Amino acid sequence: MGTDEFLNLASSEVRRYVNRHNPESEVEVFDVYVVWNCKTLQNNKALLSTTLPDGMYFECTYNGDKQEMYLDAYKKEKNVCIKVGD
Repeated sequence: MGTDEFLNLASSEVRRYVNRHNPESEVEVFDVYVVWNCKTLQNNKALLSTTLPDGMYFECTYNGDKQEMYLDAYKKEKNVCIKVGD
């Protein structure tokens, strides 16, 4: 699977997940965007999020050997600032 095809599928599945688990989001307009992606050999991985203020982010992994995609959903718990250096 090529990168564009994978990212389209991943974005679509994130949208489906959000609509299934948060029915009120179906009436809201929101975007799904890719934060990071990587392709290694026949495998793909991407981190995605939405413009909804729910703190969720998603990891999609495509296993090219099995032709399966896995979707992990995470909720941001905390953002901690760590000062480094002077």
